[in-house]
Amino acid sequence: MSEETTVQKAAPKETPEQRKRRMDWFFHFLYIIIWPYFRLIHPVHAVGRENIPEGAAVVCPNHTTAGDPFYAVFAFGYRWPMRAMAKVQIMRVPFIGWILSKAGVFGVDRDTTDVRAVRTAMKFLKEGDKLLMFPEGTRVHDGEDVQAKVGAALFATRTGVPLLPVYIQRKKKRFRRNTVVIGEPYYPKYEGRKPSAEELQVMAQELMDRVQALGEGVG
Repeated sequence: MSEETTVQKAAPKETPEQRKRRMDWFFHFLYIIIWPYFRLIHPVHAVGRENIPEGAAVVCPNHTTAGDPFYAVFAFGYRWPMRAMAKVQIMRVPFIGWILSKAGVFGVDRDTTDVRAVRTAMKFLKEGDKLLMFPEGTRVHDGEDVQAKVGAALFATRTGVPLLPVYIQRKKKRFRRNTVVIGEPYYPKYEGRKPSAEELQVMAQELMDRVQALGEGVG
């Protein structure tokens, strides 16, 4: 009796379209979970939703509180899913890290040059997703002066997508309207085939200037 060799077929690789549908499903699930809080307790008033582009963009809000990513998500609404970078420590929290990863959130190690996180961000943008990034890189409190990081400008210029400045009200209030202003998307300008380090820093500062300008009179 001859031996039969069983050849197991490898599981089919998930296509970008399938991955996007899966992540969008989990994103919508998370949106439903946070809806009561940002509708009733910390209501969000979104200004400028007509500025949201349909395709890929690097979404760039200011950052003052831990809840800012959710303010941005709720301001954009159910229709515009986005992916986001998060501290790698958050992604290691049981269940929370799992469900965030399913929705397209990915960890970045801020203490190192996280090549994997960079590649993931670039992949999402090239596939037409919106990427949420905080140009300041960390939460900034009143009176602090933090130089803007160049990551958002780098991703935008490498992938040919626009930057989208967003201002989130700094002082949040319970049971009162908290404003999120969405600015107009724009493409950063530079000389040559790729921007220099100096040009990237200028782009980063211009981005934060646009973000702060959106917040004039908001608080």
